[in-house]
Amino acid sequence: MKKIFFLLFVITFSSCSSFHKLSKINYSVVPDDRAKIFKGIINRSLIENDTSFAWFKENMKWGQVDEAAVAAFKQKGDQFKMIVFGGTWCEDTQNVLPKFYRLVDKSNFPEKNIVLIGVDRKKQTINDLSKKFNITNVPTIIVLRKGKEIGRVVEYGKSGSIEKDLMEIVQTIK
Repeated sequence: MKKIFFLLFVITFSSCSSFHKLSKINYSVVPDDRAKIFKGIINRSLIENDTSFAWFKENMKWGQVDEAAVAAFKQKGDQFKMIVFGGTWCEDTQNVLPKFYRLVDKSNFPEKNIVLIGVDRKKQTINDLSKKFNITNVPTIIVLRKGKEIGRVVEYGKSGSIEKDLMEIVQTIK
C-alpha cells in the first residue's frame, strides 16, 4: 500500500514538474519574409504586446463566448491544464487563439495552467515538442489531466467551434 501511494506521489509530482519546466519562456524569432514567427515556448503577453501581431487584439474584440463552455471551465478549471501549439504566421491560429483566450478570460481560467508553444512553417519547435506531441496541424489545443492527455482540438475542431469541443473534453473530467 505504501508503495502505491509513493508511486502515485512520484507520478503526480513528475507530471506537475514537467508542466512547470515546459512553461518557462524559451523562444527564438525565425527569419521570414512574410511574417514574424515565434518558435518555442512563449506566452500571451509576448503576442499581445508585439505590434507585429495586431491581429490578436483585433480578433479579441469579435465574437461571443459560449456560456456553456465558460460554465464547464469554471466548474472544472482547477482539474486540468492545456498546451497550445500555434503558428504566429498561421491564419487559423490568428482566428482561433483570440477565441481561446476569450474563453480563458471569461472563465477566469488560470493562465499559469496554459503553455503556449510557437511553431515554424514546418510545424517544428524547440526540443522536438511538435514530434513528442504529434503535432501535424496548428492550432492544436491539448487538454491534460494529471499529466495525461484527455483530448485535443485541432484547428477549428470537429464541430467547427473550439469552445464546444473544449467543453466536451472538459466535461469528461469526473
